Amino acid sequence: MLRLIIGVAAGYVLGTKAGRARYEQISAATRAVTGSPVTKKLVSVSRQKLSDKLSTQPKLEPMEPLDERTTVLIPHDQLRR
Repeated sequence: MLRLIIGVAAGYVLGTKAGRARYEQISAATRAVTGSPVTKKLVSVSRQKLSDKLSTQPKLEPMEPLDERTTVLIPHDQLRR
């Protein structure tokens, strides 16, 4: 048991000395990727697609406008084509 405790303590000490620089490197790379406009756009589009797939409300399609300001919408599955 004493060997295990000494081994864990030694691993912790050596890991913190060598590992902090690598941790900072990984952390900086993660911040750069997550802060990128391309990544933000990709996440936004993916969330919208997932939301559309999981939505319980029917998609609405416009029909013939009644006048210039009024358009009637019906659920997509009831649309006659």
